Amino acid sequence: MSSRSTSAERRRRAAGLGAVLAVLGLLGGCNSLVAQNPPSAMKPVNAVYRVDEPRLMLQGYDLVAYFTDRQAVPGNPQLRVEHEQVVFFFASPLHLELFKKDPRKYQPAYHGYDAMRMVFAIPERADPQQWQFVDGRLFFFADAASMAAFDLDRAGNTVLADRYWTDEVQGHFSEWQRTRRLIDNVPHYKSRDELAREVAAAKAKPG
Repeated sequence: MSSRSTSAERRRRAAGLGAVLAVLGLLGGCNSLVAQNPPSAMKPVNAVYRVDEPRLMLQGYDLVAYFTDRQAVPGNPQLRVEHEQVVFFFASPLHLELFKKDPRKYQPAYHGYDAMRMVFAIPERADPQQWQFVDGRLFFFADAASMAAFDLDRAGNTVLADRYWTDEVQGHFSEWQRTRRLIDNVPHYKSRDELAREVAAAKAKPG
């Protein structure tokens, strides 16, 4: 590709990103954007908006239960605590107290975003029922396909996800980061279809 065409492509991407960000600016008050971007150290976070809870972590699932029970357990709205302007629900008073004593101990990787998409610096909501522990850390995924792709190279994917979370995502506006990296992909970016083909190929190998 010539330098002229490369420059043109960069200008095209920049123009597209600028237009998208302008739209996002107009949507700044949308509930989902508010939920995921608290003005605290938890920004951005996989939280959802509810009328009575503007920032509810992981749809209200009990974070402590993943560690103590190894299960995805919905929390009780009556057993709640607010931490860093994000609300957490718990299934039992014991879990609530454990969390209050050491909130950081129970925080998931990448504030609950899909670990596989974080490999590409894209903060995307994860499903509270799609999870696993990797070296003692709690990872969430958007779906089973995302988890299967991550498992193809857990060590390598963890290194990349950690790096992009620290260098690009943590502390930044979720929708801006997501849109930027969907337009200007990281060098090793792979689409969902490409990942699905890699998973299928790995499963097809004998032994």
